[in-house]
Amino acid sequence: MELQYQLKAGHYYLYDMRDAPSAVTGERRFRLRTETVAIAFDLHTGEVHQHGTPTRILSWALTARRRLRAAGAWDSADDIVVVSGPLPVEEINNCLRIRGYCRRMFQRLSSLPHGKWQAAKPGSDKGQRA
Repeated sequence: MELQYQLKAGHYYLYDMRDAPSAVTGERRFRLRTETVAIAFDLHTGEVHQHGTPTRILSWALTARRRLRAAGAWDSADDIVVVSGPLPVEEINNCLRIRGYCRRMFQRLSSLPHGKWQAAKPGSDKGQRA
């Protein structure tokens, strides 16, 4: 799948870019609509495990950690990290597209801009709310 998030009217929409756009509207059908996005990934490799709504991803991470600890893989369980919130769409899409990118994003997380603010347009002194 070639998944991509887009920000529209303050919500994140997940699209599979392989789906053909509708002949009537010209829009692709979205797979997910959420106010914030969560990404679960491996801290050392940066590999994405799951992404989507924060409630589902946090539940997945708790279950995965519990199973890994029950199997004796304590270090692997501790390596599962969940990041959620209004992340910039470009960063989310880079995590899905580029292997290991989540680890680099996690290191810069405190300096990332709020994801629902668009970049300032040339000639303007403030960003605009999406």
